[in-house]
Amino acid sequence: MSIGEETFFLDPAFQGTLQSQIQQIVATAILSGRFLPGEKMPSSRKLAAHLKISRITVTLAYNELVADDYLTSADRSGYFISKTAPVPPFAENQQPHTQDKVNWARAIQRDYTGSKLVEKHPNWRKFPYPFIYGQADPDLFNQSSWRLCAHQALGKKEFDSLTSDYAEQDDPELIGFIARHTLPRRGILARPEQILVTVGAQNALWIIAQILLSPGRKVAFEDPGYPGIRDILRHSGAQQFPIPVDGDGLPPDLLPWGLDVVCVTPSHQCPTTVTLPIDRRHELLRLARERDFLIVEDDYEFEMSFLKPPTPALKSLDEDGRVIYVGSFSKSLFPGLRLGYLVASEPFIRQARALRAAILRHPPGHIQRTTAYFLARGHYDAMVKKMRDAFHQRRRVMSEALNGTPLTVEGSASFGGSSFWVKTPEHVDTRALDLKLRARGVLIEPGHPFFADPAGPRNYFRLAYSSIAAQKIPEGIARISQAITDWT
Repeated sequence: MSIGEETFFLDPAFQGTLQSQIQQIVATAILSGRFLPGEKMPSSRKLAAHLKISRITVTLAYNELVADDYLTSADRSGYFISKTAPVPPFAENQQPHTQDKVNWARAIQRDYTGSKLVEKHPNWRKFPYPFIYGQADPDLFNQSSWRLCAHQALGKKEFDSLTSDYAEQDDPELIGFIARHTLPRRGILARPEQILVTVGAQNALWIIAQILLSPGRKVAFEDPGYPGIRDILRHSGAQQFPIPVDGDGLPPDLLPWGLDVVCVTPSHQCPTTVTLPIDRRHELLRLARERDFLIVEDDYEFEMSFLKPPTPALKSLDEDGRVIYVGSFSKSLFPGLRLGYLVASEPFIRQARALRAAILRHPPGHIQRTTAYFLARGHYDAMVKKMRDAFHQRRRVMSEALNGTPLTVEGSASFGGSSFWVKTPEHVDTRALDLKLRARGVLIEPGHPFFADPAGPRNYFRLAYSSIAAQKIPEGIARISQAITDWT
């Protein structure tokens, strides 16, 4: 049986070459059971004509598939699905022989579902006005330089960084750059033994909670605050104390006695974006020393400082080793990178390194080395400068567009950032507003997941400008304003 060329379609949004897209189409069809062993592929000439691409592109794709044993070639007869090609988990005419009879309600000892997290819409790029936080803007990301760094990390000279099992260790080049360049910019001096690479900041926060918290321990966090840390703390079993933030962030005088850990975002409070003043930082450190608790500092987005230099990190003021510092490259590069780091005293890092090794050993060596090259060759700093300039312009446009609307900016990062924390009139539920706006091509992030109390305020949302072009902001804000005006 022959496979018709009309079953092949190219995806204009595919991130890769035409050759790799053809390879993926064929491999996916074989693994899903649609293409069966022995079936004949369309000729390279017919498929090229159908897809309106070069015949040599199809031939090269076929040859790669032959090398991977997905296809076989026969002289003058064409290409066929290999009889020894990888098989799908279940063939088309085959069903699993077992039925699930496990009482999962009894077997599952911990419930990890039901978290109140910020929704990340999978098709956000299809919306004309995406006011969402943390997604990479392709117009700002330096794809060509990243590709070159990744290619170099794949070279023969870098074979060990790609293939080696680092066990409990990390890529020395990445650790060296963090120690010599990244941390000093935050006023932090640390030895390699005090640094651990993690799979993003979320992984770093989870490791911290696993080591420091357990049932009976007490932990305080900001309210409203980052939903991810609140979810991690819930799973730890520790007693939780949400601390209401004000216009200057977390008030140290509201911290109860008997705490073991305090989690803060001092440089850029999430989600209000305010910065913790220097006097509050010193007071927080004084209380930590006096009451013997530890501080977890999530220092995200400090790179986006385009209005004035960022305040030194809380960790830089720490003289007692009480601050555990969490940094991330995922927020400034792209979220799919999943690369962050921990900085703390050596006894803690030893425990964190052992725990990480038990779960995933280490983040992929190739990703670490690629990131190290991207940082060391200056591409990162150049890209961050480009992002600062773009965000500065977008922030100014958004500020002007918000004037005269029913929206009130409740928190404003004095140094820059990439979002506003916005309040609507009391009668507006931003969850319902979100649904109304989607029909108008607008995406926002309702604020209820940021509050600890499920019955907390419903008239807040985060309005980000990191993923929307400046020229689209006024119309997007106008649509939000009109939707609120039309509210019944």
